[in-house]
Parts: sequence; C-alpha cells; structure tokens
Amino acid sequence: MAQHNELGKKGEQLAVDFLLENNYDIVERNYRFDKAEVDIIAQKEGVLAIIEVKTRSTTDFGNPQDFVKPKQIKNLVKAVNEYVTFNDLDVEVRFDIIAIVKAKGDFTIDHLENAFYHF
Repeated sequence: MAQHNELGKKGEQLAVDFLLENNYDIVERNYRFDKAEVDIIAQKEGVLAIIEVKTRSTTDFGNPQDFVKPKQIKNLVKAVNEYVTFNDLDVEVRFDIIAIVKAKGDFTIDHLENAFYHF
C-alpha cells in the first residue's frame, strides 16, 4: 500500500479514537454514495456530525483543511442528504473537518466544527 494511503488510514483511525474520547458515537465509517465517500458519520447530543478527515505529513503546502475542495463539499452534501433521507433521520446535521498533521513522529489533531456547510 502506498505510504500516503497508510497515512490516511492512520489518520482516520486517530480521528475515530479522538471522537470516541470526546463522547461521540461512531455511526458509520467510509459511507459511499454516488461520487462521495464520507469518512466518518458520528453522533453526539442529537447532532449528526459528518466528518471529513484530512491527514498530512507536512504543512509546507497548506493546512490539511485547505484540501477540501468545493466539488468534494458538493458531493458530500449530496451523499449526506441521501443518507438522512434513506434512514428517515430527524436530526441536526453538522459538517466538520478533522485535520491531522504528522510531525516528527507525533500527530496533532484539530477538530473544526461547522467547517464548511450547515443545514
């Protein structure tokens, strides 16, 4: 497996661990619909948190959250609309980014709530 894929998988697991430590329930991982993949769907206190995880080994080219592009956001919103409708959910939905940077063997985690879309 390519090194960046391994880093991405590690980042997603770190994000899940972080969410669990912060009293989130993990509802789904890697939910796919059409052209989108939702990394993590979690719930806390009646809010369905849609989590996009971005992991980088350096910030030389920008922060991880800077790599969530408008087309990806559009696809994520479409996927989550389908998920909520299909599962007949009546919950508040929030879109978050968990940005993870590996530096000198350590990982820093930044949880950005309401990062790009809220409905």
